Formats: sequence, structure tokens, C-alpha cells
Amino acid sequence: MFFHKQELQFASKPDKPDAVYARKLQEVLGGQYGEITVAMQYGFQSWNIHLPGKYRDLLFGIGAEEFGHVEMLATMIAQLLEDAPIGITGDAVQDDPTVAAVVGGTDVQHAIVSGAGARPVDSNGNPWTAGYVTASGNLMADFTSNANAEMQGRLQVARLYHMTDDSGVRDLLSFLLARDTMHQNQWLAAIEQLKEDGLEQLPVPSNFPQRKEHTPVSYQYLNFSDGDTADQGRWASGPSLDGNGEFSYHEGTTTSAPRPAPTRPDARLYGTTDVPNTVEKVAGSVQDKLHRE
Repeated sequence: MFFHKQELQFASKPDKPDAVYARKLQEVLGGQYGEITVAMQYGFQSWNIHLPGKYRDLLFGIGAEEFGHVEMLATMIAQLLEDAPIGITGDAVQDDPTVAAVVGGTDVQHAIVSGAGARPVDSNGNPWTAGYVTASGNLMADFTSNANAEMQGRLQVARLYHMTDDSGVRDLLSFLLARDTMHQNQWLAAIEQLKEDGLEQLPVPSNFPQRKEHTPVSYQYLNFSDGDTADQGRWASGPSLDGNGEFSYHEGTTTSAPRPAPTRPDARLYGTTDVPNTVEKVAGSVQDKLHRE
């Protein structure tokens, strides 16, 4: 059950309207790693979890917070669009506001579609899609995806921070950066907790018997590039991180298998007539007919 409280987790107001920056801010609202994505991702992970207790409570708690971040960003975008001088409001009069908006780098659909409000799209106007959501049911895989989402999101917010001098906008971004700091640490801590609790280990899924995989290549680094320094990394020698093997380095081009012998499928499967055989069959039929006659 959801309840909405008409307050923001963190309140801020821009110094001035800025429709161009409002479009940029759409990326961390409706982009692949935006707040809509993480809110829905944590939501579906919590709704689909089969393990009651601290992990489900963790997901429920952060998922609810991320829905609040959606509202905070949508509110900021609406404030940036309010009275923005690009023809969005009645106070701004221009000869051709649509052309001015395009040239100025703004999102004309902020004016045409959403009435000077935020939209569930990225900074290029691409609609948010559920394809961004990862909810596999495996906590280790999901928590790793969550950590990546928070890293990518914080990276984008940090870049946006340096794209504006507006103190009000920076206040909001500063708060979001701080929460992303916590969330990155949170998911990495949750991964370690899963290991300590014995619920999941590497490789994911850990309950699939490794003896059923092609074990000779399980811990080989196969270099398929002409670079000559890949063997210097932690991944090329020493114990594997799951503790089940030893890393080794190999040139990928030396591990190959012959192609299987070509087959001759029935040409009718492809809607194409086998011409030589057809000619032979036709010729044979004519000869048989003449012989009978």
C-alpha cells in the first residue's frame, strides 16, 4: 500500500528559469539510469522477492525513497520551465517560439505535450522503457546491477552539477549525489552480507553445479585483442575471486575448433528449387514417357 505525503525529501528552488537545463535534467529523471528506472527496479525486486526479512525490507525502503526522488526532479524541472522565455508560458511572447525552442536546445514537448512540466523521457525525448529494469530474482545479480545503476546515476548527476551555476539546482544535485554515495555503499555492503549469510556466492547462480560447465576455460583470460598488456592485470593470474580456481592468461587466437562439415538441407525448406536435381528428374520423366509410348 502506498501513501503520498505532499512534502519533498529535500526542498530547493532554482535561481531562475532555464528551459535548456530542464531538458538536460530529464536524463537523470527518465534516462536509462534515471530515478524512474531505479524506483521501478527496486520496486519490482521487492515485489518479486521470495525471501522475507532484511533484504526485502531494504528493497522496500530504498524503492520508496527513489519514488520520492522522481517527484523531486519532476518538481525541479517544472520550476525551471516556469516563465522560461522560450514561448512556453503566456508571459513569454516571441514571433516563433517553436523555432526558438529548437534552436535554443530546449525540448519543445515541454511546451506542447506537458504544459511546462516534466516528462517520463530522457534528455533526447526518448520515452522511458521498462527494458531498463533488472529484476532477476537472484539477489546477488540484482544487487550488483543496483550498484551499477547508482554508479552510473551519480556519474551523470556529477556531470550535470558542473553544467550549471544555479545555486538552487546545485543544492538539489548535491543532495542526490550524497544519497547516491550511500546507495552505492549500501548495495556493495548488501552483496557482502549475502556472502556472509551464505545465501549467494560467486559465480552467480552459485547453486548451479560448476562441474556441468566446460571447466577447462572457467578461469582462463582469453585475449582476443592485439594489445600486449592484458596479462598484467589481476584477472590474468592468481586465485579467482570465487576461490574455486586459478586465473591464467591465454592468447584467444590459439583456442579454436574446426568448423563442422557443411550440411545439405532440403532446398524446399528455403523455398528454393535444387536446379540440377530437378533437371535430371524432368529429363528422366520424359525418357520414361517416350519409352512407354
